[in-house]
Amino acid sequence: MRDILPDLRARCADGVPFALATVVSVHGSAPRDPGAVMAVDAAGTVLGSVSGGCVEGELYETAREVLAGSPPRVVAYGISDDEAFGAGLTCGGTIEVLVRAYATGAERDGLAAVLDLIAAGRPVAEATVLSGAAETGARLVVRPAGAGPTTGTLGSEGLDAAVTDDARGLLAQGRTGVQRYGARGQRRMQEVAVFVRTYAPPPRMLVFGAIDHAAATARIGAFLGYRVTVCDARPAFATRERFPTADEVVRAWPHTYLESTDVDARTAICVLTHDPRFDVPLLVAALRTPAAYIGVMGSRRTHHDRLARLRAAGVDEAGLARLASPVGLDLGARTPEETAVSIAAEIIQHRWGGTGRPLGELTGAIHHPGEPAPPP
Repeated sequence: MRDILPDLRARCADGVPFALATVVSVHGSAPRDPGAVMAVDAAGTVLGSVSGGCVEGELYETAREVLAGSPPRVVAYGISDDEAFGAGLTCGGTIEVLVRAYATGAERDGLAAVLDLIAAGRPVAEATVLSGAAETGARLVVRPAGAGPTTGTLGSEGLDAAVTDDARGLLAQGRTGVQRYGARGQRRMQEVAVFVRTYAPPPRMLVFGAIDHAAATARIGAFLGYRVTVCDARPAFATRERFPTADEVVRAWPHTYLESTDVDARTAICVLTHDPRFDVPLLVAALRTPAAYIGVMGSRRTHHDRLARLRAAGVDEAGLARLASPVGLDLGARTPEETAVSIAAEIIQHRWGGTGRPLGELTGAIHHPGEPAPPP
């Protein structure tokens, strides 16, 4: 959604009708995750992609039908890897796509409110009925408790309440997926399928140590969609000019800043200070947080010395096991940019539970199924 957010907001503001096709489930080697969207407006303009080209042509026709007045529907597209290759397509696998229109002013206004929240970086979840004992396309917009009202309805008070609770939980975890309920929101029942799409603010990457490796890491962090903060206590080094791609540059003692800032289970912490005066108090503070990734730069000799210092500071073995140290995957990196790629690769591996091995040495599905790996 974020990749076509300005275009969708413009169409809502201009009163242009459009249909939105959203991937709601994926099986096999499909290239886009649940939540990927493609829009088709009244002029036939296409925005975004749901499959990298495999099914867009057929989906375009479905979107035009829905935009012309057909009810919302869920369509499935499946093709084997061999069939995909023979047809000149990029992938196999199966995707299910929800197609619904935003043709009236009220429909566009409701979506525009969600798009405004996304643009402002405020967390919001959108729940839509896919099938079962409720109206397909019924929609509920959920915000964190105390952040704003829940709007819309899925058809019953009990279903709305159950989905609201679950949507807030998914929103806190940054997860998107299909949930199933009874017609009145009963748990462990399969009567209604609801797709919950969450829009959480970008995850944070905290980079400590204003060195050349930090500048490269900040660049690749921004490229991956993180909100990047670089922190260093030295005013001469922690400057905006040296870190133009960072969202913020903070001049403070690293552990003091970390103890005063927000860290959640999606945060990546990269400790590149390479100095025991900073490292030990910073890592003690970092290990008190729920951060998904804590990477620490240094040689193996530095790593072993650091572990001894942390043990002396009271860190137990479970805490030490959370550290990615020495930081990064073994890519043979030499330059700061190559090292940043190594760090980014390890962060991705931690997030999705990858092996870190060459794909050519492995068999089976390339894309890992299921949810991101939970934080330690």
